[in-house]
Amino acid sequence: MKRHWIRKAFKFLIFGLAFMALVGWVVMSLWNNLLPEILGVRPITFWQGLGLLVLSRILFGGWGGRGGGWGNSRKGEWKQKMTERGPTDRWQNLTPEQREKMKARWNRCQ
Repeated sequence: MKRHWIRKAFKFLIFGLAFMALVGWVVMSLWNNLLPEILGVRPITFWQGLGLLVLSRILFGGWGGRGGGWGNSRKGEWKQKMTERGPTDRWQNLTPEQREKMKARWNRCQ
């Protein structure tokens, strides 16, 4: 039983490293074939391509779990709040003086 898990972990490690190498090579190749001609930047190495991949995962993708970065874990929460309370409840509860004050504040933004 223990050998089975060791073999499985070894396969996972090998395939994971091969996948990372392939994706790093793809990032490097795309950069080196497109961006120097379009933007005039220097070509990058394989390790810089892997670094770009890791940086993009940190900034935009997260590391697994319930979706990527930028707050996807609370997806749809604002819609629920709007349907529960409604966007006009606060406006309807304002006095006429408060409404005029808000309109004046909004007109400053134009």
